[in-house]
Amino acid sequence: MALTCKELSFIEDMMGLEQVMIAKYKAAEANTQDEALRCKMKNAADRHQQHFEKLMGHLN
Repeated sequence: MALTCKELSFIEDMMGLEQVMIAKYKAAEANTQDEALRCKMKNAADRHQQHFEKLMGHLN
């Protein structure tokens, strides 16, 4: 089933938001000295990367 223009636009918007979150969490990870916090930031970035890839799968 083909996606509508509105659905495609929504997916593109969400992908952009996921990219922003990935960048923010990676920056936070790089700028903290606390190892436990670094791990949480990395996990959050990884989770958003997975979301991004799942959204990308809807476009293929």
